[in-house]
Amino acid sequence: MTQNTQQNGSGPLLGLRSTLVLLLGVLTGIGAGVLTYLAQRSLPAATLAAGAGFGASVMFFHAIIG
Repeated sequence: MTQNTQQNGSGPLLGLRSTLVLLLGVLTGIGAGVLTYLAQRSLPAATLAAGAGFGASVMFFHAIIG
C-alpha cells in the first residue's frame, strides 16, 4: 500500500509557468475581444476573436516560455 506524503492544501494549485502562460493567454484574449468589439460592434465576433486569441496565445507562450 502506498502512502500519500502530500498534505491537503500544502502545495500550489498550478505551477508558476502554467499560471504565467494562462495569464498571458487571458490578457491576449481580452485584448483581442475588446479590439474586435470596438472595430465591428458585434459581440459574437468579439467572442470568437477572444477565444481564438486565447487559444493561439496559450500555444505560443507555452512554446516560448521554458
